[in-house]
Amino acid sequence: MLSEIDTRPFPTVPPAFNLAGHVLARAAILDTPALTILHPERDETLSYADLLRLTQGCATALLSLGLTPGDRILLRLGNTLAFPILYLGAIWAGLVPIPTSSALTGPEITRLAALVRPSLIAAEPGIALPDHPAAVLAPDLAAWSRLPPATLHEGDPNREAYIIFTSGTSGTPMAVSHAHRAILARGQMHRHWEGLASTDRLLHAGALNWTYTLGTGLLDPWTVGATALIPANCTPPTRLPALMARSKATILAAAPGAYRQLLRTEIPPLPNLRHGLSAGESLPHALRSQWRNQTGTDLHEALGMSEVSTYLSGSPGRPAPEGTTGYLQPGRHIAILDNAGHPVPRGEPGELALSTADPGLMRHYLGHPPPQGEWFRTGDAAVMAEDGAITHLGRKDDLLNAGGFRVSPVEIEAAFHALPQITACAATQVEPAPGTTILALFYEAPCEIAVSTLQECAEKTLARWKQPRHYQRLEALPRTGTGKLIRKALAAQFRRP
Repeated sequence: MLSEIDTRPFPTVPPAFNLAGHVLARAAILDTPALTILHPERDETLSYADLLRLTQGCATALLSLGLTPGDRILLRLGNTLAFPILYLGAIWAGLVPIPTSSALTGPEITRLAALVRPSLIAAEPGIALPDHPAAVLAPDLAAWSRLPPATLHEGDPNREAYIIFTSGTSGTPMAVSHAHRAILARGQMHRHWEGLASTDRLLHAGALNWTYTLGTGLLDPWTVGATALIPANCTPPTRLPALMARSKATILAAAPGAYRQLLRTEIPPLPNLRHGLSAGESLPHALRSQWRNQTGTDLHEALGMSEVSTYLSGSPGRPAPEGTTGYLQPGRHIAILDNAGHPVPRGEPGELALSTADPGLMRHYLGHPPPQGEWFRTGDAAVMAEDGAITHLGRKDDLLNAGGFRVSPVEIEAAFHALPQITACAATQVEPAPGTTILALFYEAPCEIAVSTLQECAEKTLARWKQPRHYQRLEALPRTGTGKLIRKALAAQFRRP
């Protein structure tokens, strides 16, 4: 059997459509909280009526500045109420918001602004601005709440709705243009990953500019009428357990790094928590087991990317088998391909590819043509089991050469996840001498771990040719602002014994 699964038909795309209108379609009839920003002392909450009124008023304010549909707005905002209002308000008006990390420096955001060429910059105090001629707007929610509602801008579902930047783990971040139709592909995630219902209170631990937070933390809860919970700016991970308990969160969404940090804190009883969601990087089996043991709830992983969001996942109704990422979400079409572009047999590794007809797939990278042909090759290496369960092997470019065999760094790293001293680790190749490469494991731990202990751990689960020949402790593995590992930066930190 070949590694190809087709669960179409894709969701129906109306001839005239607006992403914000779809997300807020039920807002006028809901009397539950839409969003709470969680502060140590006093929270900020928006009802669905507030969210709709502010979104429509914001759209009116933006159009009054002379902006026209298709114009782009660069968002320089933190985890505040202004962020989702400007994001949805722009889309409601047919404008194109561009979320960016508030941690970017002036030179960094200047380079990105030159690429996307915004007509307006929406910014809060204390966040670096680009050297760019666009006017700067300060959010004014009080004023927007008093403005008349703007008419929803409906049009071609394939037109540009928003732009996001890739994480930049392999180099310069790419600007990804998404269409209004992209929201329709998220519908199957509600059941087949998130287990999301209108009664849920979903707490997302990430920054609002991150596509994982935007989609899973805001847009999905609002589409089904649930409540989104977002920690305020600069909330340390040690505060999350108390916030989860106080806010009665039923679902937690975070990256594996955040779950590692949570497990190092004292987690109080969480009687309302049903399960957790994990994305952003591979979820180690040992971490999932530790979370189960400590909280009595499961973690469900999803695999996706900025270009298409998530499409593989485990879920409460169909948990991923141990060691795998999960199953294809219904309404998608994928294959695992060889170098020639043909599906490989199940059980053999290859490159994950997604149908270019998927409505969730990006329009294009700015400055590049739209994806061509039948398949969009993701760059992720994976293997499909006979039952369709898929195991993510890491990025294709990250596969290592050990004794002439291709090895997934994820497989090597998994051998060390059970060591309690290690909080994170990453495998790569290093060059101890010109022309000589060996496998190396870099790890985070409170102190150095005896090499003999690490070697013994490797010998239990890894063939000899997969075992690292070099071990090195780092204060912190190189990561992006959203916590993704930058594997290519590891070799530069290699110290010869």
